[in-house]
This record gives sequence, structure tokens and C-alpha cells, in this order.
Amino acid sequence: MAKKEKFVMEFPIRCSAKILFEFVSTANGLGEWFADKVDQSDKEFVFKWQGSAEYAEMIEYEENKCVRFRWDTMEKEEYLEFKIEKIDVTNTTVLLLTDFADSKDLKDQQLLWESQIAELKHRIGS
Repeated sequence: MAKKEKFVMEFPIRCSAKILFEFVSTANGLGEWFADKVDQSDKEFVFKWQGSAEYAEMIEYEENKCVRFRWDTMEKEEYLEFKIEKIDVTNTTVLLLTDFADSKDLKDQQLLWESQIAELKHRIGS
């Protein structure tokens, strides 16, 4: 299996880190913008889209700062991460998204994330 390429995207979000963290780390929050429905049992998440289900484990959690998931289809070194940083000089909250994609799918994956984050911003009111 070909190794996937890691990429990082940065999105300024107009809200507090605490509110943003709820949207990227909880089943209810993720169900608002990322999937049709999300179920959670401890660190196990089930993401549902139009009748299909994807399973992920929360492998890292730092309250109001960072959450990392690994899909059950990912290699050990791959993950999906949402990291929140506060830029004090500009008083801006920034969401750093890290994901992995095949090099031929990289642009499509980035466009998908831009669309997903636009939905997140809409739900937050940013």
C-alpha cells in the first residue's frame, strides 16, 4: 500500500477555543457539521453518512487545544487532527487541521476540507 501524504491546513475561526473544541471533539459537535450522525462510546466514534459508517478512535485529547482521531482504515502513523491555537497579537483563534491523502487525491481532499470547515464556520456563526 502506497504511503499517504501528510498535509496541514490552517483556518481562522471567529469564536473561543472552548466553543470550537466542542465542535471538533464531541459526538454532538461533530454531528453538527462533519457527519450526518456521530455516536460515541468512550474513545470510540462512529461517523455516519447516508447509510455508511466509518469507525475512528480518539487517540489524543488535550482539552480546548487538540484532538486526534485514527480511522480504523488508517495506517498506524496516520491520523486526523484538529489543533486549536490562539494568536495573542491578533486575538485570533486558528484551527489547524492535519490529515493524510494519496498524492493523486490531495487537491480533492483539501477542497473537501475547505467545504467542511465552511460548514463548521456557518454552524458556529463565524
